[in-house]
Amino acid sequence: MQNKTMRANTLGATLSVSVVLALSACGGDPPPTASGANPDLPEPKRGLLPNMNISTPAAWGDDQPTVPDGYRIEPIATDLKIPRQTLLLPNGDILVAEGSGGGAPALRPKDVIAGYIKKQGGSSVKGGNRLTLLRDVNGDGRYEQHGVFAQNLNAPYGLALIDDTLYVANQDALVRFDYNEGQTQASGPPEKVVDLPAVVNHHWTKAMTAGPDGDFLYVGIGSNSNITERGLNVEEDRAMVWQIDAESGRHKPYATGLRNPTAFAIHPDTDQLWTVVNERDELGPNLVPDYLTSVQEGAFYGWPYSYWGQNVDTRVKPPNPDKVESAIKPDYALGSHVAALGVDFSNPEMGDQFAEGAFVGQHGSWNRSDPVGFKVVFVPFRNGQPAGEPVDFVTGFLSDDGKARGRPVGVTVDPEGAVIIADDLSNTIWRVTPSGEAPKDQARPHQGATP
Repeated sequence: MQNKTMRANTLGATLSVSVVLALSACGGDPPPTASGANPDLPEPKRGLLPNMNISTPAAWGDDQPTVPDGYRIEPIATDLKIPRQTLLLPNGDILVAEGSGGGAPALRPKDVIAGYIKKQGGSSVKGGNRLTLLRDVNGDGRYEQHGVFAQNLNAPYGLALIDDTLYVANQDALVRFDYNEGQTQASGPPEKVVDLPAVVNHHWTKAMTAGPDGDFLYVGIGSNSNITERGLNVEEDRAMVWQIDAESGRHKPYATGLRNPTAFAIHPDTDQLWTVVNERDELGPNLVPDYLTSVQEGAFYGWPYSYWGQNVDTRVKPPNPDKVESAIKPDYALGSHVAALGVDFSNPEMGDQFAEGAFVGQHGSWNRSDPVGFKVVFVPFRNGQPAGEPVDFVTGFLSDDGKARGRPVGVTVDPEGAVIIADDLSNTIWRVTPSGEAPKDQARPHQGATP
C-alpha cells in the first residue's frame, strides 16, 4: 500500500508539473525591453507562474557558435565539469573554476516547478569542485596541455591573482594558494582567508576580482531568495559586494541592494569597479532588467525594496520608503532575464569595432516563453561609460529550433587579443580571436613548470 501511495504521489506531482508547464507556456511574450541607460519599464505583471520555457540541451555536433566576420572561434578545452569562470595567468595559462553549489530547499510549489525547469536545461555532468589549468605550449592558441591545478574545493567560482597569491572564492569561504609563475599544480591545500555567507545559499556563486592596487578583493554575495520569501533575517550579509582586505580577511559591505552580482571587472582606464547583476523574477517577462553597472562605494541599488532606482516592489513587507529614496539607478540595462554571468573589458587587440567596451556573457532565460540571452554581447564604452546599443559578439548557443547547445558564463579578455568564454552546458572553453591573429610563440614565453 505504501509503495502504491508513493507512486500515486509521484504521478500526481509529475502531472501537476506538466499541467503547470503547459499553462505557463500559453501565449508568447511581448518583445524584450530595450537596453541602455534609460530603458522603458512596463507595468509589473504577476500571475500564478511566470511564463516558462525549457531550452532542451542538444549537442553541438559539427556546429560551433557564430562570431562576426573577421573573427574565428575554437574550443580549447572540452569534457570539463561545469566550467564557470576563468582567470588568465601572467604566462598565458588559463585557470578554470569548475563546480556546482547551492541546494536551498524549495519554499513553495512554484519553487519546485522552477527548480525542475532549470534542471532540465542544465548539464547532467556533476560539478568538478576543482581548478583546471590550460596551457598553450607552443603559442598556436590551441592549449594542448590540460591538468588539474587544485581539487576538493567547494563550488569554486571567483578567481583572482595578487602577486604570488591565488585567491579562490568557494561558495562558503575565500581561500588562497601560493602561486609561482608556470606552476601546474597547487603545492598544497588552500589556506582559508575568511568565511563567506553560506546559510541557505539560494544564490551560491561568489564572484570576485582584485582591486587595481592589489590591497583589496571584491566579492559578490547574492540574495537568499527572489524577493525575501524566506524572510529578511536570512538576507543578512546578502545581496551586496564585500570589500575584503586580501592579507587579513577583514571585510566590510562596499555596496548593497544588488540582488545577485555574478561577475566583476575593473575598467582599464578609470580603475572603476563594474559588475553584472541578475535582478528579480515574477514581475513579468520584461521586468526587471538585469544590468551592468559601476559599483559605487556606499551605494544602495534597491533590492529588495525597489528596482531600477526607486520603482517600488510592493511584494516586500514591510516596505521601507527611506531605503527606496536612497536607491540609485544602475548604469546600463541588459534586458530582463538574460542572466548575465560574465563580464570583462576589451582592448584594441580585439579589433576596431570591439576595442573599447565590455563583453558580457548571458547564460539565458528560463522564465520567458520566448527565450532571451544565450549569447555574448559587447557593450560599447566611451569615456569610461556605456555608449550605445549592445552588439552581438558570439551567438548560436540557442539553435533555430529552440534547443540550447551551450550557455555562456564567464568571459575573460586576453590582452594579446582573444576572448575566453566558459560554457557550462557543453562543458567547453571557447576562444575567439580576430581571424588575422598570428601565432605568438615569443609574445609570452612560459616559465618552467614547477609542481
